[in-house]
Amino acid sequence: MAQRIVVDPVTRIEGHLRVEAMLDDSSHIHDAVSSGTMWRGLEVILQGRDPRDAWAFCERICGVCTTVHALASVRAVENSLGITVPRNADIIRNIMFLTQMVQDHVIHFYHLHALDWVDVVSALKANPGATAALAQKVSPSWPTATEGYFKDVAGTLSKFVASGQLGIFQNAYWGHPAYKLPPEANLMAVAHYLEALKWQKELVKIHTIFGGKNPHPNYLVGGVASAIALNGDNAINIERLTMVKGLISDAINIVENLYIPDLLAVASFYPEWTKIGGGLGNYMCYGDLPQNGIGDVAKFRFPRGVILNKNLSEVLPVDPADPAQIQEEISHSWYRYPGGKDALHPWDGVTEANYTGPKPPFKQLDENKAYSWLKAPRWKGQAMEVGPLARMLMGFASGRADYKEVVTAALGKLKVGPEALFSTLGRTAARGLESQLAVHWLMDEYDRLIANLKGGDSTTADTQFWDPATWKPESRGYGFTEAPRGALGHWVHIKDRKIANYQIVVPSTWNASPRDGKGQHGAYEAALIGTPVADPKRPVEILRTIHSFDPCLACASHVFGPDGEKLVEVKVR
Repeated sequence: MAQRIVVDPVTRIEGHLRVEAMLDDSSHIHDAVSSGTMWRGLEVILQGRDPRDAWAFCERICGVCTTVHALASVRAVENSLGITVPRNADIIRNIMFLTQMVQDHVIHFYHLHALDWVDVVSALKANPGATAALAQKVSPSWPTATEGYFKDVAGTLSKFVASGQLGIFQNAYWGHPAYKLPPEANLMAVAHYLEALKWQKELVKIHTIFGGKNPHPNYLVGGVASAIALNGDNAINIERLTMVKGLISDAINIVENLYIPDLLAVASFYPEWTKIGGGLGNYMCYGDLPQNGIGDVAKFRFPRGVILNKNLSEVLPVDPADPAQIQEEISHSWYRYPGGKDALHPWDGVTEANYTGPKPPFKQLDENKAYSWLKAPRWKGQAMEVGPLARMLMGFASGRADYKEVVTAALGKLKVGPEALFSTLGRTAARGLESQLAVHWLMDEYDRLIANLKGGDSTTADTQFWDPATWKPESRGYGFTEAPRGALGHWVHIKDRKIANYQIVVPSTWNASPRDGKGQHGAYEAALIGTPVADPKRPVEILRTIHSFDPCLACASHVFGPDGEKLVEVKVR
């Protein structure tokens, strides 16, 4: 008998997401609803503020997608004011960008997504000696693959279970028949989970060196906030830069000798998931990692473009500034546009909350009405998927040799064809393959910075347009990047030296969007359709596909004035 499954909240994500899936009589999902359940009012907060401060607010949308929002924000303001940043600033921004991408991808695999494939409780049945033998085969260059090491990890895990307090491993579907890894593989994965958790805090020290802190490192309209003096004591010197190189070397070791081997090992047990979760088949990237300034799109290491209907023989152009290309619809969103309009380009965007949903708590949403706090972004009217899979496909389709090399190698090891990429497991694998590229690009950017500094150029900012008296009375700009989860855009309208309008379209707005006026599903919803669910009371299959996107729905914003008075209030009860 057909039934409706509700997962609310979806855990191991940033933000608040509700998913409803409708099963047919064969226990396959035939329709799905993705609902962002809390409101983010940052666009309202920014109105009337100094555009030079926007990055500091935008960066605090969330503690995960931190530096990329600052990057998109300063680029938007610079684009509006006609500012070109120095070469060193471009390189340092690339380093900070890649640092977050690598850290975020490793965290996603081990701490947010692996538990959809790894049965932690099963690890208690593992033989530590057999686990060590497996680990030496899977990751022969990793130093901790000993029987004693895995015996200690098993002992720590057994104490968790015996106490009845699984802590970080609580509230999962342990023992579910969909888990296929043998106990030894599960124990190995749990051990590496703990190692990656310890390591990830080290890499982001790069943010503290160039940006003062993490999360929310400092940025600057016109460049970066960090001064460089190789032989100085009160700026970034050769000692700090040497530390950066060491942290990058450690990251290469983690990605090449832990992450990728574990990813391929886990994936080999789930070949059926190369045929599940493909979704829209439409992919979009804004591109990033400039090699010759932000204006030279052709030399981005992450290429820009659109792929429609899985057609890898054609990459279509994208222009975020074209009102005919990027629009946000609200036909199924809890917002109101003026004049009865249903779709607006972000430069003309409006963030006026209009909750019309059921009074919480409720059993289910009505997909025929508004059902989400997310708008529905569209490219030329098409729903798009963004993120690592989109970027890897774009690089592959664009003929980039480095992309083809890592993709072809991974497909060969898994003994599957390119069509396997269009799936839940393909999306998960793409994030790992992207990490392989990104971590080596990170070292390349470090080498570029050192070469530039040795050439005598230590400039990190251009402040000739810092004074608002130099600005035009009115201007508009946009900034973009490729956040770990996908295409991120900020659009700003500056008037009389203040922000007149500001709109942000984040990756999860594209992927987690509700359906639009034409009935097109967002990427999450489309990817769930056709998924088999073995046990509706423990829908681990839903989590596998949703987590493969690495959801990051920014938290709600509550707006108060300096004296504590409430400025913005949205009532849903």
